[in-house]
Amino acid sequence: MSDLFDSGPPMGHTPLAATLRPQTLDDVIGQSAVVGPNTILRRRIAARALGSVILYGPPGVGKTTIARAVGAMLGKEFCQLHATRATVAELRKLADAARIKPMLIFVDEVHRFSSTQADDLLSICENGTADFIGATTGNPYHTLTPALVSRSVILQLEPMTLEEMEQVVRRGLAHLRATGADITMSDAQIRLVAGRSGGDARRALTTLESLALGHEGGAVTITEDMMEEAYAAAAVNHDRSGDQHYDIVSAFVKSMRGSDPDATLYWLARLIHAGEDPRYIARRIMIHASEDVGLADNSALQTAVAAATAVEKIGYPEARIILSHAALHVARAPKSNSACRGISLALSAVTSEPVKTVPKHLRDAHYKGAQALGHVGYQFPHADPRGWVQQDYAPDLARGKFYQSDARDGGTFEKRADTYWEQVTGTPTPRIFSKP
Repeated sequence: MSDLFDSGPPMGHTPLAATLRPQTLDDVIGQSAVVGPNTILRRRIAARALGSVILYGPPGVGKTTIARAVGAMLGKEFCQLHATRATVAELRKLADAARIKPMLIFVDEVHRFSSTQADDLLSICENGTADFIGATTGNPYHTLTPALVSRSVILQLEPMTLEEMEQVVRRGLAHLRATGADITMSDAQIRLVAGRSGGDARRALTTLESLALGHEGGAVTITEDMMEEAYAAAAVNHDRSGDQHYDIVSAFVKSMRGSDPDATLYWLARLIHAGEDPRYIARRIMIHASEDVGLADNSALQTAVAAATAVEKIGYPEARIILSHAALHVARAPKSNSACRGISLALSAVTSEPVKTVPKHLRDAHYKGAQALGHVGYQFPHADPRGWVQQDYAPDLARGKFYQSDARDGGTFEKRADTYWEQVTGTPTPRIFSKP
C-alpha cells in the first residue's frame, strides 16, 4: 500500500537506475545462486508458494528489483513499505486487503521494524494471508527477531562481479544512446566505472548518468578529466557499523594470519579509506600479534603495541604508514598459535573439570606457622646449576595438556626455547606438529 508521496506519477527526472530496473528474474544481471534455474526462489514461484523470504545483501545488488520481479511473476499486487515509515495500522489494513486480493508485501530495511511491527508482520506471515519479502543490509541472524527468521527463507545476495558490473554499465550506455544521448566511452572507462562501483549496480548507473547527461551540443566523448571529477570524492562501499565492516576486518586479520602481505595491505587500505578509527585497527593488530605470531616472534607484539601508541599521537594521514608497518610485521612473521590455543584449553579445563588443589610445597610459606601446616618441600630452581629442577607444579596434569609448541623449522624464539629445554630436561617438548 503506497503513501501519498508514492501514489502519484513521478514529477521530475526518473533516475537511470530506476528506468533500467529489470521486470523479470530473467533480466536480472548476476545473483544466479538466488534467481537462476531450479533455485529455491524459482521453485517457490513455480509452486505459487512463496511464503516469507528475506533478501540479505549490501546496497545496490538487486533486492528491490528481485522483489518486484517476483511480484510480477506471481501476478500479485506489489505493496512496498519502508520499515521506518510503515505504521501498525497500515500493516493491519494491508492484512485485511490481502484477504480479498492476492498480495505481495515488500518491506525495505526490515531490520528497522519495531517489535510491535514485527509481531503484526508475523501474524500475516504465519497465516499465509499474503506473501512477504523483506530486504535488509544487516545479517538477519543478528538484526531480525528469531521468530521472523525461523518463518522465512533467507537468501543472501552478493556484490556483483566486475564482469556483471560491466554488463550493467553497457546496458545503461545502450539505453542512453537509444534515448538520444550520443555518448562515447572506451572499454577501459566502462571497466573503471564497473570496478569503482563496489558491486553496487545503482551506484554504477548513477555515475554513468552523471558522466553522460547535461552536456550542451551533440556528441560527447567521456574524457579522463571527467572521470576524475566523477570519482574525486567517491567512497568505497563500507558500512562501519554493519556486516561489511566485520567482513573486511575479518579479511584483514585472516590475511595477516595467512602471511599474505599484499592482501593484508589491500584490506588495510579499505579500512583506512573508509575512515576506520586507526586505534581500532591497531588494537586488532595487537591481538593477532599474540594470537597468530605469539612465541614465534615476540617482537611482533612489541611492534604492535608501539604502533598503537604512535597512532594515538599522530593520527591520519601518517598513521597509515605505522599501521602498515605493524600489519606487515604480523603478516611476514613466522606463526605460532600456541599462546592462544594454550590459554583456551586451560580455561576450558578450569570450567569443565574438577578443581585442582594447590600442592603443599607450592603454597604460600611467608608467614609463621606455614611449616607447621606442611607448606614445605619447594625446590628453588635458581639453586640448581641448570636453573631448573624436576617437581610437580600442578597435580595430575599431563605434560602437553595445554601447551604444545608450534615451533617449525627456522630460528624462531619457540624453536630455540624447545631446543634449550630439551637439552636441560632431557625430554622432548610436546608439539602440535611432529615430524614423521
